[in-house]
Amino acid sequence: MLRGGQLTRSVAVPVSAGLLHDTAEYCDALGEYRSGNVEPVVRSIAEPSFGAVANGRTLVEDLEAVRADWRTRVTARRGATAHRLVDLLLRQPVVDNKLVTSTLGVTGANAQIAIDRLVDAGILAQITDGRRNRIWQAEDVVQMLDEFAARAKHRRH
Repeated sequence: MLRGGQLTRSVAVPVSAGLLHDTAEYCDALGEYRSGNVEPVVRSIAEPSFGAVANGRTLVEDLEAVRADWRTRVTARRGATAHRLVDLLLRQPVVDNKLVTSTLGVTGANAQIAIDRLVDAGILAQITDGRRNRIWQAEDVVQMLDEFAARAKHRRH
């Protein structure tokens, strides 16, 4: 989402969760650093960084598997809006017609056709009630993000 909003050119790896799991240890490492011993602070940053990178790689692999599965389920020509929407959902798993229209540069009607195709394929599900201001969610991506967060939280202990 940060990359989609052009706030970063690459993916940010969430190292802070690993750094803050034991604040006393981290503060001790900073104290050691101030005393001239660099090793504890370097170790306290390096170890969570490696864990965050591994977790990020797992997320990328999971999302690539979801994309491959979705590609087999979408029945549309190769450059169709539905396929472009698949790519958008990997970055933005919750969408409405207005977002799809503006992001993909298509009409509202074509955005809705693509959304409906992905609903029919079991990729999107409407998460609001009614016919106005509808919002859809790609549950597979949300699940992958939840698992990513759970792994990050688990590593902290």
